[in-house]
Amino acid sequence: MSWFVSLLVLCALIFFHELGHYIAARLMGVYVEVFSIGFGKRLATFKKFNTEWSISIIPLGGYVKMKGQDDGDPTKKSYDSDSYNVKTPLQKIFILVAGPLANFVLAFMLYFVIALGSPNVLSPVIGNVTKGSPAQMAGIQKNDTVLAINGKEIKTWSDMADIIASADSELKLKIKRDGFVEYKIITPKITQSKNIYGDIVYKKMIGIGSAGVFHKMELTPSNLFGYATKQTIFASSMIFTGLKKLVFGEVPAKELGGVISIVKLTSDATAAGWMSVLFFAALISVNLGVLNLLPIPALDGGHIMFNLYELVFKKEASEAVVVKLTIAGWVLLFGLMGLGIFNDINRLMG
Repeated sequence: MSWFVSLLVLCALIFFHELGHYIAARLMGVYVEVFSIGFGKRLATFKKFNTEWSISIIPLGGYVKMKGQDDGDPTKKSYDSDSYNVKTPLQKIFILVAGPLANFVLAFMLYFVIALGSPNVLSPVIGNVTKGSPAQMAGIQKNDTVLAINGKEIKTWSDMADIIASADSELKLKIKRDGFVEYKIITPKITQSKNIYGDIVYKKMIGIGSAGVFHKMELTPSNLFGYATKQTIFASSMIFTGLKKLVFGEVPAKELGGVISIVKLTSDATAAGWMSVLFFAALISVNLGVLNLLPIPALDGGHIMFNLYELVFKKEASEAVVVKLTIAGWVLLFGLMGLGIFNDINRLMG
């Protein structure tokens, strides 16, 4: 059941992406011939709104086939009034950007729903205290709860970590211990640690670890949009940074995952509860948005690149160049997909 749900989530995210393209194309007066979820042989199809809607056998993506646009053969063009080819570069860019934008909007909506459900958040309860650290020297102990720092109320572990990392001088911590309130003066020290990508970083710390205690985040109506916006921006920046590190070799290629990893992780999230599914779906949606903006021919970003060229130089890119770059883009794309699936199989086999 969990695998079925994961495939359903993936198809829903792909549908939303393609729906962005579809709506934008129709707004620009472009005839959409086919709207497909998946590639290859069609399993089901019907016609509505003068468009053929299909579900195909390979759930590795989807496509909206507009009149005059064919990634399989870029030389096939139409110059009818309802064709993609006769639209201005800005109109084409609007159609192309609408897909990734739909994924970001969907992620925002999912995070908003998560906020309504009061997501779990790490509490500022101290676990391990490093020997010889500023925290130990100040008398901080395991199971202490940080209530405030320099008079500012602390509600989450993240709030506390941000204040410590940006501290310019000593900090006055208000803590609760065994039902009593105490105050401790601590001066953070620049310490070596690792970030989420495994990079060695130096930042101000006091030498404490989390006790792993969670509580429900109660958000006011005015904070719901702020939470959804913050989470969407954080997920986007995390994925952009991860891609940059992959491109520059800072992250090994064996870390690249494919559709099998996505399905498995979504399946695991399903077993952990619907809140986890929503979190993971939002992250994948952002991932789809970011990946499709990459300047790779055959992806939205590649087409945007060609239209920016036309916008700047007032002429279309050479047809021969477009064909060669598109072929190269497909080779790169299928190569990355193949590598991701290869890595997935290796992980499943241990």
